[in-house]
Amino acid sequence: MRRTAVRLVVAAMLIGLGWAAGMAQTTKPDFELVVDAPAGDVSVTCAKGCDLAWVERGVNPNATPTQTFTFGCGGSVRCSSGKIGGWIRR
Repeated sequence: MRRTAVRLVVAAMLIGLGWAAGMAQTTKPDFELVVDAPAGDVSVTCAKGCDLAWVERGVNPNATPTQTFTFGCGGSVRCSSGKIGGWIRR
C-alpha cells in the first residue's frame, strides 16, 4: 500500500513538473511592429528569417505565426494602430 502511494505521489510530481515546463515554453515576440495604415487591407511581410502574428491584446498561444500577415478595416479614413509581433526563425 505504501509503495503504491509513493508511486502516485512521484507520478503526480512528474506530471506537475511537465506541465510547468510546458507553460514556460510560451514565447514572447522578439520584436513588435506598430502599423498605422489607411482604410482597407494592409499586408505586412517578413522578408527573411522571421514569422509574424497579431499581438495587440497579448500573445495568443493558439495562433500560428506566418511570414505574411494581413489585416484590414473599413468605413474610416485610417485604421487604428495595431501591434504585430515577430519571432526570428532560427
